[in-house]
This record gives sequence, C-alpha cells and structure tokens, in this order.
Amino acid sequence: MSERSLLRSTGLATIFFAVAIAIGVAVVARDPNIGAEAMALFADQVVGDLLSDPPAVLAGKLFLNNLVACLLLFLGGASLGFVTMLILSVNGLVIGAIMELVRQQQGMLFIAAALIPHGIFEIPAFLIAGGLGLLLGRALLGEWHGTVDAATEARSLARLFLSVVVPLLAVAAVVEAFITPAILGMIA
Repeated sequence: MSERSLLRSTGLATIFFAVAIAIGVAVVARDPNIGAEAMALFADQVVGDLLSDPPAVLAGKLFLNNLVACLLLFLGGASLGFVTMLILSVNGLVIGAIMELVRQQQGMLFIAAALIPHGIFEIPAFLIAGGLGLLLGRALLGEWHGTVDAATEARSLARLFLSVVVPLLAVAAVVEAFITPAILGMIA
C-alpha cells in the first residue's frame, strides 16, 4: 500500500461522506420534520445520558464510541467496502440532517463552535478509517486475483489504523469532553 493509494481511498471516502451530508442537509432544508426525527434518534441512540457524565468519563465514552465506529469502517472493508460505504452514507446523512436542523435553530456560529474544535481530529480519523476500509476491500479483491497477499496488506493497514486513527480519536475525545463545551458556553 502506498501513500498515494491511501490518499486516493481517503479522498473517495471523503467525497462519499460529503455527498451524504449534502443530501441530509437538502432533505431537512425541504422538510425540517425529518431533521427533528433524526435529532431525536441521535439523542436517544447515541447521546443518551452522556452529557451528564463528568468530562473525564465523557472523554472515555466518546473515545470508545468513535473507536467502534472507526473499527466498523475499517473492518467493513472485508465486505469489499460495501459496509464501509454504508456506514459513511448513514453517518453523513444523519450529520447533514442534524447540522441543517441546528443551523435553522441556532445558526452557523453554533455549528462551528460545536464541531470545529474536536472535528478537526475526529473527522479525519473517521475518513482515514473509511479509506483504510476501502483499501482492505481492494486487498481482498487482489487476493482473489492472485496479485496481493491480503493478510500482509491487512497487517499494514491495521498498523496505520493504530498509529494514525486511534491517536486522532483520543485527542478528539479529550477536546470534545473538555474544550468544546467551554467554547459552546461562551457563545450560548
């Protein structure tokens, strides 16, 4: 696996994710009730009682939640990338829908304050994990065609996951638990 192939696969994951976000935004711009339903589902299934935890516990929970999502993106490559693309799509749609609903209710400054501090670490981790998943799918195809040893390639991809994605997720979780709430408190 070359750096160029990682850039290409991460770029593809980024495009797919961005298109899904745009669709989520467009759907909620047309019908805000869909955004309200997405927000309720997100609050019930993802957020739950996270916000009542102390910041250190919250950071740990956020890290584990995002680690599971990124592992699924990476290991979804074993489905030749179909599961990876499905996860990118669903997350993009939900994020786009919620962003548009929040934009309508609280404005772009609130969205920027809520996403940028930790998002500069979390979103690249998510997209790199998606790119690694797509490369895993490509390696499996190469194994079937006899051009690649998929096990060797998977080890290389896993090392990248551990050395790049996991640290980004750790930093993102700490920032999201300790810094993002303080920034939101300044603009609210």
